[in-house]
Amino acid sequence: MAALTVLIDSLLALLAIPLLAACAYLLGLSVCSAGPLPPMRSSRRLRFDVIVPAHDEAAVIERCLASLRKLDWPSDRWWLMVVADNCSDNTAALALAAGADVRERNEPLLRGKGHALHLALERSREGQWADAAVIIDADTEVSPNLLEAFAARIEAGAGAVQAHYGVLNPGESWRTGLMAIAHGAIHSLRSRARERLRLSCGLRGNGWCLTHRLLDQVPYRAFSVTEDLEYGIALGLAGHRVHYAGEAFANAVMESSAEVAGGQRQRWEGGRYALIRTQTLPLLRAAWQRRSRVCLDLALDLLVLPLSYIALGVLLLMAAAAALSLAQNQASAWLWPAAIAAASLLIYVLRGWQLSGRGAAGLLDLLRAPWFVLWKLRLLLRRRHHGWLPTKRRLR
Repeated sequence: MAALTVLIDSLLALLAIPLLAACAYLLGLSVCSAGPLPPMRSSRRLRFDVIVPAHDEAAVIERCLASLRKLDWPSDRWWLMVVADNCSDNTAALALAAGADVRERNEPLLRGKGHALHLALERSREGQWADAAVIIDADTEVSPNLLEAFAARIEAGAGAVQAHYGVLNPGESWRTGLMAIAHGAIHSLRSRARERLRLSCGLRGNGWCLTHRLLDQVPYRAFSVTEDLEYGIALGLAGHRVHYAGEAFANAVMESSAEVAGGQRQRWEGGRYALIRTQTLPLLRAAWQRRSRVCLDLALDLLVLPLSYIALGVLLLMAAAAALSLAQNQASAWLWPAAIAAASLLIYVLRGWQLSGRGAAGLLDLLRAPWFVLWKLRLLLRRRHHGWLPTKRRLR
């Protein structure tokens, strides 16, 4: 019996220790996210290349370009380029008709957003006209102050800047509502905290800016499924952090279909796990050798699993602790760690909900979270797909 008790305690410790560490990390970021970051002002002198990578985005490209035309920035100080990457629809023609400079790329063996960005960023550097390049996804609408927010950070010394990446259609379904809350936690809460701690908020794939000076130092060579995460890590390893401009936003359409969203999630998480295997040790080594808080935080961010998996782990720990208490006819010592982890996670989720601006509708969406966790578990059993596959767009 004693041996069985030791075995059970050991198994629960293996579950509890990483869960408590992850929940403590998220709680710390939640605390540091308190209060908005003050906006900054620029001299409005910088020049930007605004780049829109697009793969079969005929349904949304015109709306995106119309949004960009509303940018509050001198018209002679920014230039718009669309990279129509291996398109089978009329994305290029629509972008050209909307007044964008269109570069068509037809290389079926080199598919993916990373390759499209590499082409565009190299063209931007070769042009030697702009001071910085901005990346906006084709399904996105931006705030008019986007370039102002980027310019202010660059003039203050930043080389890479990320705007808030939000959800354009949070009310379409409970799934997109949950995505809005997730973005509130990942893209707002974490980024606010990291900016306050002078860490790197990382690149989020949409609504980011990079100076040509930094591109010269760290050329863009990110071609994985998670090219944004990959390049953000490369910047950290090179000694640069990504600054956060929370007063500006780039809001994109999230997929409400379970089938399409599932494919997107599988590709993203598969790419993330590949980076965990290849980049965690280099980041930890750099953190130790250079005493780099930025690299340490990037490593910790990689190691923290998606929230649904953490929530599932906390539920398992609570259930195991409760079952052990019933079997022993006394409260298990594991009830306290389980309760602390659950409380920390709840604070993090509620802070993300608060920052998402979803209000009462968001609380109703959170009631569907158990179904979302079960959906994520089903994805683990399915075959993963890779590559930049077209999203099934619907006109809205």
